[in-house]
Amino acid sequence: MAVLPNLPRLDGKTVLITGASGGIGQITARELARRGAHLVLVCRNPERAEQTRALIQEASPQSAPDILLCDLSVLAEVRVLAAEVLRRYDTLDVLINNAGIMPGALTITNEGHELSWVTNHLAPFLLTNLLLPRLEAAGQARIINVASEAHWLGEIEPAQNFRNDREKYSPFTAYCDSKLANILFTNELAHRLDLTGITANSLHPGIVDTGLVHPGSSRLLKLLWLLARPLMVTAEAGAQTSIFLATDPKVATISGRYFKNNKPARTSSTAQNRAEASRLWRISEEEVGLE
Repeated sequence: MAVLPNLPRLDGKTVLITGASGGIGQITARELARRGAHLVLVCRNPERAEQTRALIQEASPQSAPDILLCDLSVLAEVRVLAAEVLRRYDTLDVLINNAGIMPGALTITNEGHELSWVTNHLAPFLLTNLLLPRLEAAGQARIINVASEAHWLGEIEPAQNFRNDREKYSPFTAYCDSKLANILFTNELAHRLDLTGITANSLHPGIVDTGLVHPGSSRLLKLLWLLARPLMVTAEAGAQTSIFLATDPKVATISGRYFKNNKPARTSSTAQNRAEASRLWRISEEEVGLE
């Protein structure tokens, strides 16, 4: 995929990107800074966050990105993050839920959530809902959720207990489930925001050669990842659809769609199931404690 040329400027726009310290998040941040956006970089590791800020300022000396530290696997930290964003910024023009992991062995957080489910789905679900007042204040705003073609293999189980069963647990299945949740969440969010100036879209960035696979992943998963490397795209290429959805005027009024290579793409029938999207929303509200 070619790098997008001459996209509109984002001067005066505030853009928040999660997972901005590496991979496609870092490239997305760099390119949006070049277009004049004021960036809010949400990162877990402070050293990598500062490295990303330096990279962005080298590419765009006029930019002054803000850094907010947050471990998205901890919902209490997500609430603190949202409160800080609400305190600092009057408006938010673009929210890019980019952070994601493919887990290793089954890990249950101290709050009782499976690691990939909370990081990839519950955290963006909670953060997005908490930041809606600032997105609404922008008048016209965009929510962009990085999903994956892996959603075709995903299911939304009726209870989180299934994801926490060590005998039935599969890291790859857990990842696929969370990516399906990204699309269902996006579609239901777009429906709920239909009468506002906020759009919500999801995307597949490609199979990107980044550090997605968890260090604790099984040998089989690491081997499959290694074998797939010749088919992978660079982070530069993988970031292009995120950049497109954040900037291009052609998608300013498009909402509830799934994009690949800067174009609307097919999803699984489950991903388009309105009843399933509504059910996921209820499950997610209960799991994050959102009224």
